[in-house]
Amino acid sequence: MNKKKVALSVAAIMVAGYLGTVALVDNFDRDLHAEQMPQQFNGSTLAKQAYRVMTDNGCQYCHSAGTPMPFYAAVPGVHQLMELDVKLGLKHFDLKPVLADMADNQPVSITALAKLQAVISDGSMPPHRFTALHWRSSLSDQEQQIMQSWIKQSREQHYPNPAAAPAHRNEFVQPIQTVFHVNPAKAKLGEVLYHDTRLSGDNTVACSTCHGLNTGGVDHLVTSTGIHGHKGPINAPTVYNAVFNIHQFWDGRAADLQAQAGGPPMNPKEMGSDNWQQIIDKLQSDRTMVNAFAHIYPDGITANNITDAIAEFEKTLTTPNSRFDLYLKGDDSAMTAQEKHGFALFKEYHCDTCHSGQAMGGQSFEIMGVDGDYFATRTELTQVDNGRFNVSGNAADMHRFKVPTLRNVALTEPYFHDASAKTLDQAVVQMGKYQSGVNLTPTEVADITAFLKTLTGQYQGKQL
Repeated sequence: MNKKKVALSVAAIMVAGYLGTVALVDNFDRDLHAEQMPQQFNGSTLAKQAYRVMTDNGCQYCHSAGTPMPFYAAVPGVHQLMELDVKLGLKHFDLKPVLADMADNQPVSITALAKLQAVISDGSMPPHRFTALHWRSSLSDQEQQIMQSWIKQSREQHYPNPAAAPAHRNEFVQPIQTVFHVNPAKAKLGEVLYHDTRLSGDNTVACSTCHGLNTGGVDHLVTSTGIHGHKGPINAPTVYNAVFNIHQFWDGRAADLQAQAGGPPMNPKEMGSDNWQQIIDKLQSDRTMVNAFAHIYPDGITANNITDAIAEFEKTLTTPNSRFDLYLKGDDSAMTAQEKHGFALFKEYHCDTCHSGQAMGGQSFEIMGVDGDYFATRTELTQVDNGRFNVSGNAADMHRFKVPTLRNVALTEPYFHDASAKTLDQAVVQMGKYQSGVNLTPTEVADITAFLKTLTGQYQGKQL
């Protein structure tokens, strides 16, 4: 047999082996996928169809920790590749809570919806390496339509009375329109307490010290200065629009605004009070304060009532009616051509998948450096650089932080948890490099920055 025939025979054997492997994998996967649908599914018919599309195409293999893996995952070589795929998949997106919400008929995160729509629209999922062995995992036109329809339906559930013009209603970002239910008396008391230095151990530091309402809700310091001149370990996030956040603090250790309000008063480097009784005693010596609490709370001045009132006030700190909001509502003249191009680039580089919703952030925890090693050039890391890991203890949460809101971002420098970006331009460059994996041109940076400056809104009817 000559060399040519040998080569053709070897090639035929390889092709046959490949095709046989694909057939075996495909049949096994279909059997395994059939077991993924929960016995009780409370979601809509469309949600059930979308659930089936994702599980039938094996999305859960790489995007859900603890998912039963196929038999071939144990094969040497394949095992290491699949481990890497799962690690990378979970780095970008965890599908498990999405599937759980769908089955329980609960609202799916607006950020999850944005991420799903983005990868379906650009065809980046499933990746070619996966479809090379899973031929039927590429979404058909019908499956794409099911997913897009379900995403649109799910997004509309978040905005039952949309403020955006029809052309913008399916954008990942939406104008601020939510008016939260607020007890006016509590909010008024909370505003007083927010500015009251008696919540600190030496009567020098108030909530407003680090979160000034006339300075974008921040203090413009790398890290805040607390009692006795102590410096905190992390950059102070804005208090404006914090009510939209799924959790509070960069690492999400506080479940809500009230839990967050209870943290700084007892932090020795922030407000430094010894205990709540110390604060209560000071407030109880103030007859006006005693009467104010008694009018609202039957049990008077307590730690719970103090934080409850502050949280009620912070619910009012939303900033609607930015120029960008006006544009989304249909006023095309509200933004310049450069700003509109910046918004287009913002979407092109998928910035709007994480900075989504009304607050344009605050809805998810993402790794700082998802497309580049942000911490590689840092000479010294601190505990706060661990991010969400400090709360969860989950290795997958290392360097994962709550996505900050971009509302009023032009007023909140310096940027990031470590304040490494001193200007908005620098922040845009670094986000492009480390989060989107692109080196933005100077023109692109200028255009995106111009767009971000349109996000400055109004508080109580006045421009920030």
